[in-house]
Amino acid sequence: MKQNNILFITVDQWRGECLSILDHPTVKTPNLDSLAADGVLFRNHFTQCTPCGPSRASLYTGMYLQNHRTVENGTPLDARHTNIALELRKLGYDPALIGYTDTTPDPRSYSSQDPAIKNSCGVLPGFQKVLNVSTICTESWALWLEKRGYTVPKNSRDLYYKSVEGYPGVETRGKAYAPACYSKEESDTAFITDQALQFIRRSGRQQWFLHVSYLKPHRPYLAPEPYNLLYHPDDVPDFKRASSLEVEAKQHPYLAYLLNQDLNSGYYHTGIYPRDEKSMRQLRATYYGLMTELDDNIGKILTLLKENGQYENTVIVFVSDHGAQLGDHHLLPPAAYFDESFHVPCIIRLPDEKEKYPHGLVVEDFTENVDILPTILDIFDANIPIQCDGRSLVPFLLGKTPEKWRTEVHWEVDFRYMKEAWGYSASPDKELGIDFEACSFNVIRDEQYKYVHFADLPPLLFDLKKDADELHNLAGDKAYTELVLKYAQKMLSWRMLNDERTLVHTIVGSEGVTERPVTHR
Repeated sequence: MKQNNILFITVDQWRGECLSILDHPTVKTPNLDSLAADGVLFRNHFTQCTPCGPSRASLYTGMYLQNHRTVENGTPLDARHTNIALELRKLGYDPALIGYTDTTPDPRSYSSQDPAIKNSCGVLPGFQKVLNVSTICTESWALWLEKRGYTVPKNSRDLYYKSVEGYPGVETRGKAYAPACYSKEESDTAFITDQALQFIRRSGRQQWFLHVSYLKPHRPYLAPEPYNLLYHPDDVPDFKRASSLEVEAKQHPYLAYLLNQDLNSGYYHTGIYPRDEKSMRQLRATYYGLMTELDDNIGKILTLLKENGQYENTVIVFVSDHGAQLGDHHLLPPAAYFDESFHVPCIIRLPDEKEKYPHGLVVEDFTENVDILPTILDIFDANIPIQCDGRSLVPFLLGKTPEKWRTEVHWEVDFRYMKEAWGYSASPDKELGIDFEACSFNVIRDEQYKYVHFADLPPLLFDLKKDADELHNLAGDKAYTELVLKYAQKMLSWRMLNDERTLVHTIVGSEGVTERPVTHR
């Protein structure tokens, strides 16, 4: 493909089913629907890990967590791994970032006094033109607001968390009904969009790679008017959960730990987000409102590309880092093993060249966030680094199915630092009576079964065709013992096949260094 522009849009905590083109019963996303109709929508797309830092490490490097080992927010990304920005620089692009990457730099590359290693909200190596915006880095947004005449609170973090006090309807609708103190034209989403529009207007005919990384619909569930009003809590889907917290907790010790901590401590406990039915339904309605706000803003970017003639020369990728529970299984954060936290949207649109590409395709095959980097490189006929665990999705973009394509997806979570990361009152190892190094689980999920393997806790098995809501663990049923063993063996084989391989195909001998030929999977 010729040197086209690349627009890489990420959102945070966007669940995979939340697109109106997928017939979601509540949320409306007309601009993303239009993008999907002009590109390819991957219906069964999954992220590789949670929370944000690890999931983005997988997205940017094409590697599973078992290989990049960024296990938690703030865990450094090893400098020896290449990434999407570094690889695009090799193709002549000067990667630009508007938003954030949630990347912690490798401290071995810096002095102990360097400010770069005193903030976990770092920037992925390779991005040179950077506007860093996140819940930690608010300065740019605050300055922009001041220029527009908005009085920024003394504590700029209040921009993210403070809502209008005494807002009518909160008592009957719930806490998340109150809007943000700023207008829709002044939100962090609007700010990121404004900066993206300025970048595209300035770029002219020069080829560019722009990564627009939105924070929303990530917590706090706080939307500016009219997005807080857009959806009624009576119209949101019912929660997928057991009949009570006590019944839910019986499913597994790890789930019991999460429920106890999520409800009584940390960032999502009841003091911040009340868990009564009214409040939870409104929270979900506000979450959908934030999605439509994002959709409107993404629509502005797509409109500008069309107006200035760049749309037909721009590769567009839209994806989320992970999802969230939002009340399903009585949980809010993306901390468990359920699909709601790992199933994410993915849309890729190629500009037409000599031959028109298929438009409006919906791919049912399983795809993963580790596939994004290999796909972008393959679109530009670039070499795919041997470190990549994912595979190119380009055949799907051409209306074909790749040979020997995966029949299941995998994800993993390392929860050893959950107390610190989520603000919980108790660490999982002590609470669960397991070794600190054993705080992890792996998931293998296909069309019918989902198997969850813990390093030092009992496994889980769900029959998704009979139990789509994942309420009944079959692992302890003797009738499923053989099936549990089968999936445990499949998972072991998967991990063996995906061990880190950077130098595996290099040989050093009398002739010097030789790179042996590899057929990339």
